[in-house]
Amino acid sequence: MVQVLKEVQALKEVLDTSEQQPARPTRAEAEAAVTTLIRWIGEDPLREGLLATPARVVKAYDELFAGYRKEPADVLGRTFEEVSGFNDLVVLRDIDFHSHCEHHILPVIGRAHIAYLPDNCVVGLSKLVRCVEILAHRLQTQEALTAQIGDAIATTLRPRALAVVIEAEHMCMAMRGIRKAGTTTMTQTFHGTFCFDEDARQRALKAMLGHRT
Repeated sequence: MVQVLKEVQALKEVLDTSEQQPARPTRAEAEAAVTTLIRWIGEDPLREGLLATPARVVKAYDELFAGYRKEPADVLGRTFEEVSGFNDLVVLRDIDFHSHCEHHILPVIGRAHIAYLPDNCVVGLSKLVRCVEILAHRLQTQEALTAQIGDAIATTLRPRALAVVIEAEHMCMAMRGIRKAGTTTMTQTFHGTFCFDEDARQRALKAMLGHRT
């Protein structure tokens, strides 16, 4: 264990030295890495069915992890103050998403639910969906994803109250390790009034999840 910790610390020191940080690999280098993995699992990368696999995998990664090239603030920045005096709950539920866990780079498939109490302005509903998609298209833990969505919306929209709930199945649990398919993980985060007003929080949770009972 001591040796492992020393190796980890040594790696951190290398990565913390900016002049030693490697540039982003080229597409050719990324494809070569996929070829190496194909060989590592015992396959022949020159087999007909696998010849184009490295290029396909890199192209797929370019799409699956597109969230690194976007920022939630860019889509949440435009708000609308003309709401005819509306100041009650706005709820989006069952926002389908897929992400990848940062531990095994295996899929996380789930749904996000968002509820907020506006403070003089609202944001386009599609913008909230795009916020979820941007952050989900990065290597994530579900806990971090939940917090990041909440922070992005709270910082940009500044609502009186905000709740974010995520329900997801992790393929790293379903396909390997404990192999328990169908197990769902739920995480939630609250901002503003929902942090201390139990009645308001329960009302929001019922609006987001009550349709399931």
